[in-house]
Amino acid sequence: MTDIKWFGHASFSFVDQNGQRVYYVDPFDLKPSELKKADLVFITHAHPDHFSPNDLARILKEDTVIIAPPDILAQINRNATLKLKVEPNQNYTVKGFYFQTIPAYNNHPDKLNFHPKSSNWVGYIFELNGKKIYHAGDTDFIDEMKNLKSLNLDVAMLPIGGHYTMDVTEAADAANAIAAKITIPIHYRRMNPNYQELEEKFKQLVTASEVIVLEELR
Repeated sequence: MTDIKWFGHASFSFVDQNGQRVYYVDPFDLKPSELKKADLVFITHAHPDHFSPNDLARILKEDTVIIAPPDILAQINRNATLKLKVEPNQNYTVKGFYFQTIPAYNNHPDKLNFHPKSSNWVGYIFELNGKKIYHAGDTDFIDEMKNLKSLNLDVAMLPIGGHYTMDVTEAADAANAIAAKITIPIHYRRMNPNYQELEEKFKQLVTASEVIVLEELR
């Protein structure tokens, strides 16, 4: 999966092999000293481990378009033509690139204040290099995920760390319901010193998808 790079946590970049465009999702704590500049940047929600202005500044170029919910875009001083406001359950096209938004929120009573449904934060589905890729953002296993199996996703990126999002068991249930060809666990190593145990448990519990753990790009 050389066209997908993981910077740790929920931060990824993707390279369009045809158009040579570079896309980022939730750029945060970007370690490499040299980074490819972004054509499009997707941000899922306003927490600082997903919306990091310092990291964002490192990958912007003159015509980069930032795609995010409105509470994020309100904090970014940039020409309106270079910002695209999104909300859940919509389809968009920017620079000829088509994508969908999926709700991302907590539904457990003890987590409702972390990612309220009313915030209208999102995950993204886009097609790149012949693959349908889903980045879930920060979320629990919500009803909207149960409809994703019909999309025949190639890759699903799901948080498994617990506390703020799904834990490993719930994430496995989500992965089995979505049944993407490949599932990539995200958003867990920083919160779990014994993260290898989570990875192994996730692999054991996910039966409807191949689990691939990416190496963090440093």
